[in-house]
Amino acid sequence: MERIIEVKNLAKVFANQQALKSVSFDVKKGEIFGFLGPSGSGKTTTIKILTAQLEQTDGDAYIFGVPASKLKESNYRKKIGVLTDNSSLYERLTVYDNLKLYCDLYEVSYKRIDEVLEMVNLTDSKKKSISKLSKGMVQRVILARAFLHEPDLLFLDEPTSALDPVNTKHIYKGLNRLKENGTTIFLTTHDMNEAETLCDRVAFLHEGEIQLLDTPKKLRTTFANDTLTLELTDGNKVTINKGPDGAQAVYDYMKEDKIVSIYSNEPTLGDIFVEVTGRKLS
Repeated sequence: MERIIEVKNLAKVFANQQALKSVSFDVKKGEIFGFLGPSGSGKTTTIKILTAQLEQTDGDAYIFGVPASKLKESNYRKKIGVLTDNSSLYERLTVYDNLKLYCDLYEVSYKRIDEVLEMVNLTDSKKKSISKLSKGMVQRVILARAFLHEPDLLFLDEPTSALDPVNTKHIYKGLNRLKENGTTIFLTTHDMNEAETLCDRVAFLHEGEIQLLDTPKKLRTTFANDTLTLELTDGNKVTINKGPDGAQAVYDYMKEDKIVSIYSNEPTLGDIFVEVTGRKLS
């Protein structure tokens, strides 16, 4: 499968502080790739290098098979969308007029504006000026702008950090729609539930180094213990070991019609991150 992003031994040093240490990974076409880590782990530094906002100290970063620094050229800029912590809008203009400017820049039909506003649940707010919007609404406008030209590659840095659960769910639908249409998404987040919901693969970044990289399912399976939990009709929960003895216990409880539910004891991505790094994601 085609690789849209290739990173090899990437390092970044600010003054005497090393933000990234020999980071290597790749992102395949049409994949949602999650960068998981707490604040200060190097997520934003990585995304700024990959979008040509920063230069690496060492190592290589390739986008579409060319060095990331090439993204400064206009023909590559039209192929990517970006939401980072320094994204901004024209506060005196309306939501619609902000997006019109970017339609002109990317040579996109104005009809696309209503489509992206629906994706971020802002259809009823397009005539409002940016200065009148809440922080969460502003973030959704910036997301809409990143979606506007249907980029081949979309970089999202903590895209739902200021959003409520209803609008977050709405954004997830929009991101999955973009993925279905072939957009590759590079997502940095410290929200393990977001990563579980959206990502095909995730990398755990801690103190500038990748600790683990795999699919959420494989990581949960790898770190799962060999037990099941039975929730019983009397309200009690019973943990049993997998295997012949456990199977007999399940059979006995089922024979007496005492089981409400059965579930395996797989850890969340957050649990795994704590086990590997000793730190919580938040």
